[in-house]
Amino acid sequence: MENTPLFTNDAIVLGILMIALGFVFYTSSQKEGFWKKFYSVVPALLMCYLIPAIFNSLGIIDDDTSQLYFIASRYLLPASLVLMTLSIDLKAIFNLGPKALIMFFTGTIGIIIGGPLAILLISAVSPETVGGVGPDAVWRGLSTLAGSWIGGGANQAAMLEIYEYNPDLYGGMVLVDIVVANLWMALILFGIGRNERIDKWLGADDSAITNLKTRVASYAESVTRTPSLPDFMIMLAIAFGAVGIAHWGADGIANYLTSNFEVFNDKKSTLASFASTFFWMISIATAIGIILSFTRLKSYEGAGASKIGSVFIYILVATIGMKMDLTMVFDNPGLIAIGVVWMAIHAGLLILIAKLIKAPYFFLAVGSQANVGGAASAPVVAAAFHPSLATVGVLLAVFGYVVGTYGAILCTILMQLAAAG
Repeated sequence: MENTPLFTNDAIVLGILMIALGFVFYTSSQKEGFWKKFYSVVPALLMCYLIPAIFNSLGIIDDDTSQLYFIASRYLLPASLVLMTLSIDLKAIFNLGPKALIMFFTGTIGIIIGGPLAILLISAVSPETVGGVGPDAVWRGLSTLAGSWIGGGANQAAMLEIYEYNPDLYGGMVLVDIVVANLWMALILFGIGRNERIDKWLGADDSAITNLKTRVASYAESVTRTPSLPDFMIMLAIAFGAVGIAHWGADGIANYLTSNFEVFNDKKSTLASFASTFFWMISIATAIGIILSFTRLKSYEGAGASKIGSVFIYILVATIGMKMDLTMVFDNPGLIAIGVVWMAIHAGLLILIAKLIKAPYFFLAVGSQANVGGAASAPVVAAAFHPSLATVGVLLAVFGYVVGTYGAILCTILMQLAAAG
């Protein structure tokens, strides 16, 4: 029987998370002393992620008994995307060039080849770890990781259906997914605090990203005003009105597809992921934000629209951190080792290509998370560089949904060959 966390009431859990976020922001704002030195080493965003993870690991709170991640990802995430997209400069986004796509597809290839290479490497040390026959074959279970790490939850479910992995063993693969993906995200967030040094080592030209930040900052400065109560209420109306439209549209599209086309009901179909309401919700919310950026509502950036969006993002970061149990690393060391080697190959390929094409760390981080984390975390990572860049994360995550099942199938075929060899 699993241990019950100390606090299961979501009102209390939310209070704990908000106190943790307040603590991080207060201490990180100190201009001298211990905390200034501490945050020069450990990024504040990483602490917003790690403190809830530590609370979860100590049994104080638990994502399994909480609905906060669901609420943050379904309500606060689309609201934040609308608010942070209000001031978007589409021309400057397009001027970022092809490196964003190159790094995204590099990340995808890293997952595709990483799986079979991890099997080959681990089999040389521990053949039984990558063994199994029939529905118990480890490569079948790893197919669900490929689906999750290229596309997302819908692609993961599709791979479970296609390759018919033993459901009784599936929990072990979910464990690997959670542990390895969250450890990798922690490393990504750690790197954000050192992105200038990393860019210098990569020899990267980040002028297009800097130009985008500057243009957005200049516009915000030109319309900056002291926000009034009506400003706050109007911005919340824009954000959550858009969330309502996004949910309504997502439900309508998903229901229409599943009601009229059998292929979208077939979990083994490569098109099944397009029946995901989360996919359509994020896509519609982003589209609404882009459309509104061409209207007078864009001026609400001067009243702090992106700052409110950032508040929502940080709450989401805390709820994502709450999903991480650091003690789980030791629960199934063999499978965790496969996942770690797999992710290391993904990361190594990204670093190699970034070095070759001199891509900024931003493209490496967001390209990776658009694969591994999907639409829930790619915008978070992108917004950590600057709120105006959140849309880049969403757009790349959408690509992940599109290629997820196809890439996972190719990866699984290679893993089956590697396991047989």
